[in-house]
Amino acid sequence: MKMEWAPQQEDLREILTLLKESQSPVTETQRVVQQKLEQLNKYPDFNNYLMFVLTKMIQEDEPTRSLSGLILKNNVKTHYSNLVPNVIHFIKQECLQAVGDPSPLIRATVGILITTIASKGELVTWPELLPALCNMLDSQDYNVCEGAFGALQKICEDSAETLDADVNSRPLNILIPKFLHFFSHSSSKIRSYAIGCVNQFIIQRSQALMIHIDSFLTNLFLVATDDDPEVRKNVCRALVMLLEVRMDRLVPNMSEIIEYMLLRTQDHDDGVALEACEFWLSLAEQPICRDVLHGHLNRLVPILVKGMKYSEIDIILLKGDVEEDESVPDKEEDIRPRFHKSKTHTIKATNCNSGTENGMDQSEEEDDEFFDGDDEGSLSDWNLRKCSAAALDVLANVFKEDLLPILIPILKETLFHSEWDIKESGILALGAIAEGCMSGMLNHLPELIPYLINSLNDRKALVRAITCWTLSRYSHWVVTQPHDSYLKPLMTELLKRILDSNKRVQEAACSAFATLEEEACTELVPYLGFILETLVFAFTKYQHKNLLILYDAIGTLADSVGHHLNKPDFINLLMPPLIHKWNILKDEDKDLFPLLECLSSVATALQSGFLPYCEPVYRRCVSLVQQTLYQHMANQQNPDSFDAPDKDFMIVALDLLSGLAEGLNGHIEKLVVNSNIMELLHHCMQDPMAEVRQSSFALLGDLTKACFQHVKPCISDFLPILGQNLNPEYISVCNNATWAIGEISIKLGAETRPYIQLVLGQLIDIINRQNTPKTLLENTAITIGRLGFVCPHDVAPVLHQFVRQWCTSLRNIRDNEEKDSAFRGMCQMITVNPGGVVPDFIFFCDAVASWITPKDDLKDVFIKILHGFKSQVGEDNWKRFSDQFPPQLSERLSSLYGL
Repeated sequence: MKMEWAPQQEDLREILTLLKESQSPVTETQRVVQQKLEQLNKYPDFNNYLMFVLTKMIQEDEPTRSLSGLILKNNVKTHYSNLVPNVIHFIKQECLQAVGDPSPLIRATVGILITTIASKGELVTWPELLPALCNMLDSQDYNVCEGAFGALQKICEDSAETLDADVNSRPLNILIPKFLHFFSHSSSKIRSYAIGCVNQFIIQRSQALMIHIDSFLTNLFLVATDDDPEVRKNVCRALVMLLEVRMDRLVPNMSEIIEYMLLRTQDHDDGVALEACEFWLSLAEQPICRDVLHGHLNRLVPILVKGMKYSEIDIILLKGDVEEDESVPDKEEDIRPRFHKSKTHTIKATNCNSGTENGMDQSEEEDDEFFDGDDEGSLSDWNLRKCSAAALDVLANVFKEDLLPILIPILKETLFHSEWDIKESGILALGAIAEGCMSGMLNHLPELIPYLINSLNDRKALVRAITCWTLSRYSHWVVTQPHDSYLKPLMTELLKRILDSNKRVQEAACSAFATLEEEACTELVPYLGFILETLVFAFTKYQHKNLLILYDAIGTLADSVGHHLNKPDFINLLMPPLIHKWNILKDEDKDLFPLLECLSSVATALQSGFLPYCEPVYRRCVSLVQQTLYQHMANQQNPDSFDAPDKDFMIVALDLLSGLAEGLNGHIEKLVVNSNIMELLHHCMQDPMAEVRQSSFALLGDLTKACFQHVKPCISDFLPILGQNLNPEYISVCNNATWAIGEISIKLGAETRPYIQLVLGQLIDIINRQNTPKTLLENTAITIGRLGFVCPHDVAPVLHQFVRQWCTSLRNIRDNEEKDSAFRGMCQMITVNPGGVVPDFIFFCDAVASWITPKDDLKDVFIKILHGFKSQVGEDNWKRFSDQFPPQLSERLSSLYGL
């Protein structure tokens, strides 16, 4: 007979002692225990002891037993493949016996252990698990039923896809009807588990659930008003997911569902209210939103505004009663990690601030900084206030002005309320609708903006903070009005708030000011001295977290006013504090990221004004790149001894070098000649990490423009790498590689010829792809034009493959050098291969008409091509052709080119 495993009493005692000691508050004791536990892992049956303590030693206290199970779970997670079969067998067998332990804590621990084994070893290797748990659901013993459900919910959560994909035993065909049956169980805990289990299969549209969708809905509606908040929460969660997945099934009952969600959004349990509030966010994305919600807005809008008020617990967590805290140092854990956005080469469109960064449009980018009025560690989690505000924002975008008749009376009441927290929620609501209701708000802004500017002096810090944010949402309008009316008073008050004695207000004001800078651009030039004095004074005042935001505000200012910053007075104000920070930060300090980003903008703006500071900055950047590359190589060769480096250091350094190259232009030559930057760049261009390649191609393009003599010897190494990176799956990498190829071809001239075939085919593919982002299209078109400019005979034969897309991509960008060289290339290609443009000639006419003031010699070439085409086809054909022109196009062509 096979002997069952039994523990040795002495070993058992030793392990129990360790488990007890590990709960000691003394760190040193914990460390010693940790080491001993690691050593015990060498004995295969150590895990049996842990299991034994968890399930059999009922005389021990529950925390010790549970801890034993959690250590076992970690062992299974880390060492599953090394566990001996009979140990695994023992653990599995004991787990199934202990599912119904009388203690809820032990049941939960066993459930976690079961799902860990199931997901590590895959369900296939434990075929008896699901049938066993399924049978236990029918047990008369509540503990067994509840324990089995707890384990099943965790399995459904961790292994939903595996369960759905199991075509052999199709477990879901049995499980889902079984779960549905338990929606009406007498215990609320079990009802909640049952709904929670089914919910795991909605988003992936599991076949087994879709068959029972009607029964699912019927059962959901039966428990919709359950007394237990966990059940209501799961019902709301299900309905939110079903909006996306099975709208067709909800539509017949949509009116009742909306009524239900209106009630639940006001649920006295905040967790339920938050789940319900998600419904409005989700519904706003559905095409039917307008039709189904229109009649309910008068009830929904007040509920959302009410949900935007800080809860009492929020105010306690936010220390809402602490007005002055500027001298309290920040806790390190409150400072969220920053992520550097790598440099992307973009082409400016036709106005100051629509050049979008990073290959994505601004609208895609802004969502992640929603409602920064309460951006606090403890609260940065999603909550009812943020969800309500986000819902009002998306609904404002759906309903536009139709929202205002309902909202304006509410705003009048809240904005002038005597209680500060209600007034604060009104100001938040006003900011939330800024984007969607802007045109309807125009009449109200002349009185609202002064009211908001005045609220910047409210006695409550939280009111001052949210007012900064709301004003930033209307800054576009402020900038378009006469300066004296709004911009000057807003700027004066906002700069005072940057020096507020409350840290949250400082942060909100700094962020709002950065937004104002982006909108106002060079309109700020007259006030630069005043702005810089404030920002520099903030350096002496700010604690750690807000310093990082201050760098952003300074960087954005430099981006916005450009070379206007290059005045001795401004430089002497700004540079000493920045260089002081630069000198005291160590190479491994992450605070370098925002400082380097800031310096990159400042260097680009100051141009030659940065010369006195450039050498130490350049040297340190090169050294940061080199150190990171060395660490990367060491880690590749010997991963056990050397950690992988944080490559952000290298990325930020490459971007600052780009900023220097762009700002100093030819002056950077003497720095480049005395460094190994080209060799380092060659490595960076081949880095496995996309962001490193993205930044290295940006730097390559900037160095090509600034000192091509040092790039030229490396071209035969660099161009093939650029060609390999024309993969639009990595939008920003592809964008920068494309731009660099264009810059190199302009400098290389006819010598580009041997490389044309390496890149041209891919560029044509990119320009013809569906859904290619605007920035990438523009850069691709410019580079194709430039290749055609330097090697027309090599590119012109395939003109017909890209000319239409080329013309539509470049019609919206403003006149500049890049557009100039690209159009010259197009004209040369047309001269070589006029037939290639004939079918799409109307697009060429349209693109040529997009120029405001082309240089005279370029204008002559346009006239020659246009008139040549006209005389070639004859008067009648030309008339038939030009009759298709929109009136505006005819007018531009006749006034500019005499057509």
